[in-house]
Formats: sequence, C-alpha cells, structure tokens
Amino acid sequence: QVQLEESGGGLVQAGGSLRLSCKASGRTFSNYIVGWFRQAPGQEREFVAAIGRGGVATRYADSVKGRFTVSRDNANYMVYLQMNSLNSSDTAVYYCNTGSDIKSLMTHPTGSWGQGTQVTVSS
Repeated sequence: QVQLEESGGGLVQAGGSLRLSCKASGRTFSNYIVGWFRQAPGQEREFVAAIGRGGVATRYADSVKGRFTVSRDNANYMVYLQMNSLNSSDTAVYYCNTGSDIKSLMTHPTGSWGQGTQVTVSS
C-alpha cells in the first residue's frame, strides 16, 4: 500500500490558479488509480478528479470540469491537480487517495487519508 502526502495549497484570489501535488511512497504506485477529494467546512468530503494508472484516463466532478486538470508522473511518484479559474466554492482541504478503479474510487477510495492541503480562495 502506498502512502500519500499532499502539498501546494495556499491563499489565492478568485480567478487565480494553484497546482497541488500528491507525493507517493512505495514502488507499487503505478498500480493504483489516484483521486483528488476535497472537504469544505461543515460539508462532507467530495470527489474532485481521478486519473488512471497510465495517466490517460481521467474523470472529473461536474463542478470542476474545464477548470481543473489531473496528471501524474509515475517515474517520480507524483500526481498533480492544476486548478484554474478558482472561485470561493473551491475553498476546502484537498486530499489524494487511491483505488483499484475510477468508478469505485469516486465513492470508496481504499487508501488512508492524509493531512490534506488547505486551499482558500478569496473573493
């Protein structure tokens, strides 16, 4: 099982961009689907984006389609989430997690939750 650590969050103005990073440990990283999730204050954690093992297949929540892009670099055990055109509704703690396929990962990721990285969008 891989361990994941998120970074790259911060404070950004509405309309701005951020790139989040998810660093994995463990040589089996390329065997996993990786997804991004977020949790806003007082709300449940929700799916944001996922990427397949080879980095070709992707899936996005409707709320971020066209604004967010997920990518991965298996050689360096990294997954990224490029976030553009940010707005206040994107304010949340962002997490990455793993799964065996994209559909099940969206609702039941199988890895452990890390500390996440805070993204705050000011209007």
